[in-house]
Parts: sequence; structure tokens; C-alpha cells
Amino acid sequence: MTEVCKQRVTVLGSTGSVGVSTLDVIARHAERFEVFALTAATKVDELLAQCARFTPRFAVMASAPHAALLAQKLEQSGLATRVLSGPDALETVAAHDEVDSVMAAIVGAAGLAPCLAAARAGKRLLLANKEALVVGGELFMRTVQEGGATLLPIDSEHSAIFQSLPEDPSTWARRIDKIILTASGGPFRTRDASTLASVTPEQACAHPNWVMGRKISVDSATMMNKALEVIEARHLFGVTPEQIEVVIHPQSVVHSMVQFTDGSVMAQLGTPDMRVPIAVGLSWPDRIESGATRLDFRNMHALTFTAPDAELFPGLGLAWHALRAVSGTTAVLNAANEVAVEAFLDRRLRFDRIHAVNLETLEAVAPTRPTSLGDLLALDAAARAAANAAALRFAA
Repeated sequence: MTEVCKQRVTVLGSTGSVGVSTLDVIARHAERFEVFALTAATKVDELLAQCARFTPRFAVMASAPHAALLAQKLEQSGLATRVLSGPDALETVAAHDEVDSVMAAIVGAAGLAPCLAAARAGKRLLLANKEALVVGGELFMRTVQEGGATLLPIDSEHSAIFQSLPEDPSTWARRIDKIILTASGGPFRTRDASTLASVTPEQACAHPNWVMGRKISVDSATMMNKALEVIEARHLFGVTPEQIEVVIHPQSVVHSMVQFTDGSVMAQLGTPDMRVPIAVGLSWPDRIESGATRLDFRNMHALTFTAPDAELFPGLGLAWHALRAVSGTTAVLNAANEVAVEAFLDRRLRFDRIHAVNLETLEAVAPTRPTSLGDLLALDAAARAAANAAALRFAA
């Protein structure tokens, strides 16, 4: 019997919700996948436990002190995993010659550089990091093309679109009429907009359908996550901003749809479980067991779709505004939102003022078209400075 060559995987952000789900899928298929490297920001004990289970060659921590602590604990446990630290180490394990696939699940702009490194190295890149496309945009997509990388979207919505499209991307432009992104509406879908000032971080993070990290949970509550997904869809699928539509679908069963030029619609359905798009990304074009619960149509009473409430979710419209402006504008929007959400989670900013910070930052920073990672990082820094100043003015 011929031995199957295992796919060696680096998981960037392995202790986050997507990283944990990725390792769950990998563990179900030990004959197909081998963990090459794992990375985390500060969760030493969680990464230690993952190293004990998956025995990666490398483990990366964001800072040298956290790395030193992890190395000490690994040595005490008799584990041979080598520990690295810092941004350069993330790029090293993303672009390493022995790596086949990279799960990009680091939240925020910090994930952009290793994503670019993986793209330049021609890896199979499983993209769960929104910011690579929202911040990197044209530069990132050009790097993917020039590096010969295989880009597979992991966000449930973009994975749904990808699965609904023909396999040959060269046919997409003439076939697609529009892309329809579904949104759950988060925890405040039916709330009176006038009461949003009193929202707490705990309430905003209590998503009714999905288990996610705190930042993306807040983005779901404001629907800024959907604004970022509109920007992603523009770059991933080569459509115009006008060809992207968002609908509220509280049941989170239809993960997104493509309407074709003949009027027909293709959709991907499933339970709200990130292991499904992760399994698709790891195995494409094959299909493997994900561990997700199956849909039971006999017990499905209704699937509803409505237009988003612009008063309740004012941030959603910023996606189209940013896409129609200079390409760096999307990077400004992303940075502003990261700062505003952090201020809200730290109880320094009211929930209903997140949009105000984003809007003021877009008005304060006039970007030029970025042509390098350095340009993007400089633009990100300028936007963060403006957003922090705005957050102070709007402080709770």
C-alpha cells in the first residue's frame, strides 16, 4: 500500500476560536494532516497543551517573555518543539519550505505580514483573517497571483460563495449577477436603536448563533463584520461594490448566495459551525468529515430574509463608501474599527459611538494608494492615531 504524503499545516492564531476548530478537524484526520507550527499571542498554557497534543516543530509567541515561559514549560514537559517569537517568526513559519498549508487565523492587522509571506511563498492559504484583504486589498491579491498561492476563504460567508461558484474563476465575471452575503443580525437585531448607548461588552459578545472571539462578536453586533466581508468579497470574487448585497438571515442556515446572470441562485447551507468551511479549505477539492451536526430539514420551520436596518447598523454602509474611495481607505476603516472596538471592550467608549469613531477617522485620514507593506503599515498607524484621538473625544 502506498503511503499517503501528509499535508503539513501551520496554524497562525491556534488558540483562537478558528485555530481551535482547525486543530479539531486536523485531529479527526491524522492520516492526512500534520501540524508543522502553531502560533499564539499570550496564551502560554493553551499553546503548551496544543504542543503536547500535536507535537509541532515550531511554536511562536508574540513576545520574547511569553516565548521564554513557553520554552521553559515545554522543556519541563519533555517536548522538543522549538519556540520562536515576534513578527519575523510568524513570517518564517508561514513561508517555510516544508509547509504546505497555512491557516491564517490571527485577528487584526497583525496577521497581514505572515499572510503576505505565505502568499509570496506559494502556499495553500486558508484565509480566516479579514484584514489581509480589507487592509491589503489589491496588494494582497497581486501577491497571491505572483506567488502562485492557492487562496481558499474560510469565513463561512465567503466559503459559501466559493462553494457556490464554478471551479474555473475565469468564468466568474460573465456568470455572476450579484453576491448575496447573509448576516445573522447579531444579538441586537430586534433592539430599538435608541437604547444602544447602554449596551455592555458582555451583551455585545453574546452572539445568538456563533461561538467567536470578543472582537469579531462586537463586529457582528454592529454589523461591521459584514462591512468588512463586503470588502473581502469585492477582492476575492472580482465583482463591483454594486454587485454585493447584504440580507439579514437570523437562522444562520444559508451562509451566502450567488445570483447568476440567468436569474438562478446557488446557495450553501449548513449548521453554524466553523469546522465546515475549515474542512472545505483543508481538503478542497475533496470533502472530509468536519464533526459538524447535520441539518435536519424536517425540523426547519422557517428561513427568513430581511433588509438591514440602516439606523440600527450604520456602519454597514461604510463598506461601499470605502470601496468607492482610494484603495487605502479600507485600511483606514479597519484600523479605526479595531481601535473603537478595543475602547468599547475596555469600557472607555459607548457601543453606539463605535460608528462615530470610524466615521471621524475616515474624514481625518486622507490615504494615498498603498503599493507596499510599508505603505499599509504607515497608513494603519496614522489611522490608529486618529481613531485613538476620536475615541478620547467620544469617551464614555
